[in-house]
This record gives sequence, C-alpha cells and structure tokens, in this order.
Amino acid sequence: MWVKVCGIRNQSTATALAGLPEGDRPDAVGLNFFPGSRRCIDITMARSILASLDGRIEPVGLFVNAPLRQVVSFQGDLNLPILQLHGDESPEYVAEVQQSCQGVRILRAMRVGEAGLGELEDYLGRCHVLGVALDGCLVDASVDGQFGGTGESPPWSLLATDYRAVAWPPLLLAGGLRPDNVGRAIREVSPAGVDTASGVENTDGDKDMEAVVEFVRNARAAASETEEKLDG
Repeated sequence: MWVKVCGIRNQSTATALAGLPEGDRPDAVGLNFFPGSRRCIDITMARSILASLDGRIEPVGLFVNAPLRQVVSFQGDLNLPILQLHGDESPEYVAEVQQSCQGVRILRAMRVGEAGLGELEDYLGRCHVLGVALDGCLVDASVDGQFGGTGESPPWSLLATDYRAVAWPPLLLAGGLRPDNVGRAIREVSPAGVDTASGVENTDGDKDMEAVVEFVRNARAAASETEEKLDG
C-alpha cells in the first residue's frame, strides 16, 4: 500500500517525517506548487524540504495547470521523481511532460462525482491513443470550482464497482481520508495507494505527526487485511 501525505510546507515537518520509524513513515510527500493553494511553497522551500527528507521519503511535485516550462524547470532543478498533475491538463500536455522529463513518473489527478467514470474513461482512452502511460490515477472528489484539497470524498462504492483496475493505471484514492476512515476506504475500494492532506493536519494547518503515524498504520493494516482475504 503506497501512502502519500500531501502539502508539506516547511522543513521542520519534513525532518519530523523523515525521522519516523520506517514502518510509520509515508512512502511519499507532496510538494504543492499551485499558487491558489494555502499549501503552496516556492522552490527555495522545496529544496530545504528535500534536504530534510534525506532520501527516506519520495517527493512528489504537484502542479495545477502550470506552464510546461515551469514543470520542466522545477522537475529538473529539484530532480523530482514523480509529478502530480492536478488541474485540467490534457493528454497532449501530459505527453509533452513525458517527452521533456524523461524517466519521470506521472500521476494524473481526476475528480469524480456521482455522474460516474465516463470522463475518466474518455481521458484514459485519449492517453492510450497518444501512447501516454500514466503511473497512477489519483481520484479526488468533484467539487465545483475546486481542484482538490476540499476534504470531500469521491464516491467509494462507484469506484469499487466501476474502476477497471486491470486495464487502467493504479488507483490512488484521495479526498476526505483521515486516520479514522482510511481503513474502511481501503477495504471498500481496494486502491493501490492513498493520499491525505487535511486529514492529518491540526487547526493551524500544520501536519500532526501522531495523526500521520495513525493514518499510515491504519492504511497498511487494512491493506494487509485485504490482501490476506484475497489470498484466502
């Protein structure tokens, strides 16, 4: 189970996360470069965070409708192994990113509501035609006028029944996940990974290390439980 904590804003949080025991650490953290987000950081802070992670946790660069040159520049300057495109980026745009950032893994965030997975299916079909292979499809809730980070959840039951796990990229579940519900989400949806931001923050918007540890433990415990049932 791949576990990501998004929206790391400062060096002290990165140091605390990297210092957690291996079993309690998330696999990845998100560095948000979207100016419209309260979790946005600049490239100087990103460098400080990366230094504090000390290679123990993978960084993911999050962009929303950013100019291609900015994405390519940040990826190269920071040596980001993973990019998360969280806006309205077209399959053609994703293809350009792949061509410009050789070897980078790309996660495409998609917002899903009760209307179903039709738009997601069409998007992935266009990617296939262009030869774009996504490394993950991060599914968030569909909220009018918002690109994510709303604390709302996509329809779990719909994803459980309609997401084509074999044919489509690995499903990474986001939106409204907290330590107290991530286990249920994993048992219901069986995603390849989970992502949280507000679900492990305190009232000041900083990451709560106890909540992070609880989230990671609950996610991995539920994943192990699900795997055991499948094996059985």
